Amino acid sequence: MPKIAVYPGSFDPITIGHMDIIKRVSHIFDQVIVLVANSSDKKYLFTAEERADIVRKAMNQMDVKNSEVCIHDGLTTEFMKSRKAQVIVRGLRAVADFEYEGTLANMNYRIAPEIETFMIFSRPEYYFISSRGVKELARNGGDVTGLIPDFLGPALIKKLAD
Repeated sequence: MPKIAVYPGSFDPITIGHMDIIKRVSHIFDQVIVLVANSSDKKYLFTAEERADIVRKAMNQMDVKNSEVCIHDGLTTEFMKSRKAQVIVRGLRAVADFEYEGTLANMNYRIAPEIETFMIFSRPEYYFISSRGVKELARNGGDVTGLIPDFLGPALIKKLAD
């Protein structure tokens, strides 16, 4: 049975930190599904379809073959059951991430004990990068080069100007 991992997130926008995690876990699992969240409770800069397209383009640049991008609204564990995925991948940057992700992992275990959570630390050079920080930097005219895929910079600036 192939080991299928799901890396869920808003990816609004995807950062090079996210890309690094995708690349690294693609060497560990047989298949990686990047799951773009589409929650009606959250306000996103990019639509779910735009975010999924951006993630696909970033993954093509990284030449990650054993992966796909899906959009989902609802519990990640329900999506995973429908795809027979066994592992949720979560990236960790800071102690605050650890506390939040630990609580989430325990909640997921309670509702789907057959699904394991795999936490992977950000590389030190990406530790400070967040989608929220990138948007704030871009919103205030800062340079986002090296924080997001190069092709995304103009689209981010345009989206913020709209």
